[in-house]
Amino acid sequence: MDKYDELEKWQKVQYRMREEGIEYCFRHYSSFEEIEDKKFHEFRRTLLDYMNAMETLVQIRIEDLETQISAEDE
Repeated sequence: MDKYDELEKWQKVQYRMREEGIEYCFRHYSSFEEIEDKKFHEFRRTLLDYMNAMETLVQIRIEDLETQISAEDE
């Protein structure tokens, strides 16, 4: 692969991260299959896993507190 083409691909990823935000960039915009870097895709998948875990944790904490508050109000 031409180094200039590869540089352009990486610059596009960087642009999307900055302009769209990391969550949208990796969750909704693209899986960036054109990037042929195993470490990049490993980190991308790990990032998505952690974002999902964080959303789940926050939802569980909210539900637990709502249940506790509801029980106290009874």
